[in-house]
Amino acid sequence: MRRLLARLTFRRPPPVVSVVRLSGVIGRPGMFGGRISMEAVAPVLQRAFRQPGLKAVALEINSPGGSAAQSALIHNRIRALAAERDVPVMAFVEDVAASGGYWLAAAADEIFVDDNSILGSIGVIYSGFGFHEAIEKLGVERRLYTAGEKKSLLDPFLAVNPDDLERLRRVQGDIHDNFKELIRARRGARLAESDPDLFSGEFWLGRKAIGLGLADGTGDIRTVLRERYGRKVVMRKIGRPRGWLARRLRPGLFFGGDGEEAGSLAGELIGAIEARLWWSRYGL
Repeated sequence: MRRLLARLTFRRPPPVVSVVRLSGVIGRPGMFGGRISMEAVAPVLQRAFRQPGLKAVALEINSPGGSAAQSALIHNRIRALAAERDVPVMAFVEDVAASGGYWLAAAADEIFVDDNSILGSIGVIYSGFGFHEAIEKLGVERRLYTAGEKKSLLDPFLAVNPDDLERLRRVQGDIHDNFKELIRARRGARLAESDPDLFSGEFWLGRKAIGLGLADGTGDIRTVLRERYGRKVVMRKIGRPRGWLARRLRPGLFFGGDGEEAGSLAGELIGAIEARLWWSRYGL
């Protein structure tokens, strides 16, 4: 009996790795499927970094991008928690980590990919619609009243104003500079800065991305973690707790909600179409 108690007392607990899944378009949550947002991810990250026996945090990433602000907020939270808990972070890219999705992956100390994963797209994009000719044909009179000459920037019911377009390009340029600065800081000497397409918005498959310094190696999460921490490693998936109603409705419905109004049906439909376009850029 004493021998058994001694073995139980001095037996080392298995190493624990928290696994956080970041999947979807990055931006404001809506009713047509989950989005990656700071509101949704923050409590999950908090739990992930506070698990007992924690050796590392693994991020499963599958995102074509989205909001630059949300990408930066989530990235910064991951880095802050990693520094507080002194825990390494690894990212495992599935189909795609592009644009804002790569911004998230760059929060990791190491990035692992599949040979067919898509990485990169370090750039900034804006898309919208123009309805000014359509409402003219319909005989609809547009009435717009503003205080401030720049208030109607890129209004979809007005023709494109060259000054507005130049202003948009300046904003995009500033965001692009922030993106490039962050990737340089996170990836450092690993980056192949001599490649002229590195920050052009181009994207690459896994092994080419490794060659450019955007990733560190190939491998799936189970294989890499068992090689790193042993066969007894505990991969603890950390998700966001959902209430009774959310569990009985489709999984993505309340990914970022917690009582937030869904907005107009038309707006949500447009959002769903835009999300589909994000994925389709990469053939997904």
